[in-house]
Amino acid sequence: MTEPAPAPAPPLAGGAHGADALRPLLDTVLTALRTGADERKGPLPAGGPATITARVHAALGDTGLLPAHGTGDHEALATLVHTLAAGAADPAHPLCAAHLHCPPLAVAAAADLAVSALNPSLDSWDQAPAASAIEALLTRTLAAEFYDTPHADAVLTTGGTEANQLALLLARERHGPGLAVLHGANAHHSVPRAAWLLGLPPTTTLPTPTGTLDPATLDAALIRTPRPALVTATAGTTDAGLIDPLDALADVCARHHAELHVDAAYGGALAFSPRHRAKLTGLRRARSVTLDLHKLGWQPVAAGFLAVPDTTHLAPLAHQADYLNATDDTEAGLPDLLGRSLRTTRRPDAFKIAATLRSLGRDGLARLIDRTCATAHRLADLLDAHPGFELHARPTLTTVLFRPTPTDDDQLPALRRTLLHDGTAVLGRATADGRLWLKATLLNPHTTPRDLDTLVALLEGSTHR
Repeated sequence: MTEPAPAPAPPLAGGAHGADALRPLLDTVLTALRTGADERKGPLPAGGPATITARVHAALGDTGLLPAHGTGDHEALATLVHTLAAGAADPAHPLCAAHLHCPPLAVAAAADLAVSALNPSLDSWDQAPAASAIEALLTRTLAAEFYDTPHADAVLTTGGTEANQLALLLARERHGPGLAVLHGANAHHSVPRAAWLLGLPPTTTLPTPTGTLDPATLDAALIRTPRPALVTATAGTTDAGLIDPLDALADVCARHHAELHVDAAYGGALAFSPRHRAKLTGLRRARSVTLDLHKLGWQPVAAGFLAVPDTTHLAPLAHQADYLNATDDTEAGLPDLLGRSLRTTRRPDAFKIAATLRSLGRDGLARLIDRTCATAHRLADLLDAHPGFELHARPTLTTVLFRPTPTDDDQLPALRRTLLHDGTAVLGRATADGRLWLKATLLNPHTTPRDLDTLVALLEGSTHR
C-alpha cells in the first residue's frame, strides 16, 4: 500500500518567499480587524466579562483552539482576529481613555510586522546583525535627549516597571544591599516592589499631600536616613500625571550626597517638545531615567528604556555565556549583546521606535505631544465650565481628574462600571485629596472637540440614570 504524501509544511514569514506568503494573509487580517471593530462599535465590547468570554467560546465553536484537523490559515486568522477586534478595548477609540495605554501609530505597527517576520533575537550579534546596530544607534539617540554627556546610553526594557527595577539594581550594585530607597507616596508601585525583589530594605514612602514630592519633606527624611541612599522622583504620576520638582529635588540630593533616579515613564516624552520640555528641568541631573514610549510615544507594547549619563554605569549588567558572547568572538569585534538586558531572548523593540522617529522627525513628534496635551486642556475647560462636574486641577500632562457633582465616592465606581458594561466609554479612577475621582487619560492625538463633547454628554446621561 502506498503511503500518502506528507502534507507540505506551512509557509514561513521570512526568507526569499516570505513576502509572497504574508501578502494574502494580511488582507485576511486587515478585513477581520475592520469587521471586528464594526461589530464592537464603541471603545469596548458591551456586556461585561461573562458575556465577552461566552462570545469568544461561541466564535471558536466545538473545535476550540486545537482541533484534530487544522482549519487553515485564512479561517484561523479571520475567526480569531475578528474575535479579538470585536472584543477589544480599542485605544484608538477617542472614548477609550482609562489607562496609559496608547493607540499605536500605523508606521510603528507596520515596522513591528517586519520584526515578527524576520524574528531577530538580540542575545547575540549573529542572530541580529542589523537589528543590533539599529538598537545601538537608537539607544544613544534617545539617551542624548536626556543627557548632554559624551557617552550617554540607554537599554531597552519591557516598560517602566523593568526600567525601575534595573535602576535600583544598578544602584544596589554600586552601593551594596544596605541601600536606602526613598520615594513619594505618588511613586509607581514598581519602585517598592523592585526593592523587595532585589532584597533591599523596605523603602521609605514620603507623604505627598499636594500630589508631588516636596523638597523640604525629602530634606528632612534624608537627614534621618543612613547612606547610601537613592531617591526616586516621578515625572508623570500614574494617577494625575503630575511632575515632581526635579531640579529642587536634585539640589536636596546633592546636598546630602544621595543619588536621584527619575521615573519619567509617562512624562519623559515631553523632552521632545520645545513647548513642554521645561517641565522636566532638572531631569539631566538624575543618575538614571525611566522612559516608556508605549505611553506618550504611540508605540505598540513594549517600548521602555532606562537611560544613564555614561555607558559605564551599565557595566554591572555584563554577563558571559560562551555560546552567545565567547571572549574570543568579542575580542575579534563581534558586539556583546548579553549585557544589554537581564533577558536573554529579546525582541528588537528598538526597530519600530526607530521607524517612528525617522518617519515623524523631531517636529512631527513634538506636534503629536503638543496636540495631545492641548486636548487634555480642552477637556478640562469643558468640565470646569460645566455645572454638573468638578475638575480636580488643570492637567500637567494628558490626565484629567474630575467627578460629577453632587455625588459621593460610593457612586463613582458604579458609574464607571456602568460605562464599561455598556461599552460606551473606558475611564479610569484615582484617589486624590482623600476623594475618589474619575480619570480620563488622553493619549489619542486624533481626538477631536466633538469627541470630547460626546464624552461629556455621555457622562451627563449616565449620571442621571
